[in-house]
Amino acid sequence: MLDFEVNKERCIRCGECAADCPARIIAMAEDGYPSIATEKEASCYKCQHCMAICPTGSISILGVEPAESISLTGGYPDPDKLETLIKGRRSVRRYKSEDLDPELFQHLLDVAWHAPTGVNSRQVLFTVLDSKEKMAQFRDEVMAGLGKLVKENVLPAGMQYYTNFVKIWEKHHVDLLFRDAPHLLVASAPKSVASPAQDCLIALSYFELFAQANGVGTVWNGLVYKVISDLLPLSRRRLGIPDDHVIGYAMVFGKPDVHFVCTVQHTPALIHRA
Repeated sequence: MLDFEVNKERCIRCGECAADCPARIIAMAEDGYPSIATEKEASCYKCQHCMAICPTGSISILGVEPAESISLTGGYPDPDKLETLIKGRRSVRRYKSEDLDPELFQHLLDVAWHAPTGVNSRQVLFTVLDSKEKMAQFRDEVMAGLGKLVKENVLPAGMQYYTNFVKIWEKHHVDLLFRDAPHLLVASAPKSVASPAQDCLIALSYFELFAQANGVGTVWNGLVYKVISDLLPLSRRRLGIPDDHVIGYAMVFGKPDVHFVCTVQHTPALIHRA
């Protein structure tokens, strides 16, 4: 059941909800009010566009009430500040040895989970290590596993560079994989959804920008991603990532121990106008 309800006292019968429904299942009834036929409910994307576009807050769906949503009026960020955030975002590889506040940690994930997904599947799974103790334990296990691969000379072709990471760790206790970050985030999604890998990458992009807006450093970690997805399958199971999931990517994050003061200056965008 969609629980699609219309408050007829507030509804102005403008038809915006029907016009914007991506599944095209909302119809304007003879009395002028929107409705969804029972036989069409299964086609609903559950995107809540109908509620979000209603100018009078007349529509509720899926048990969600518009009064509990955030108003968009005057709520969008200043374009110049958003541009500065995008251009000023930096990969952080130096972190303070302390956990994020649990409330902030949860808030970052909750907001990032609003990222768009193919056909509104909403199946991205955030697997996280939420303390520096958990992170340290996982890092030690990964380093031990990689050390074994190095000693047995069984690293796959093209991945011998992990040998140096292991040697530096064993000799100097310098962590070039996780960068001593206190937290790890791995995004995955079921293989059965329309665009699992893309959904994960979009979600991580949202996470990164919101994290850095909150003073939290991040780095896209391809080295750890390859470890979990290719080199050490047991590390995937250790994290509890479902076998039927595609791993999109991995990201480490935490309070930065570095401060950047300006944006960099890249060359103009590569654009092909077809």
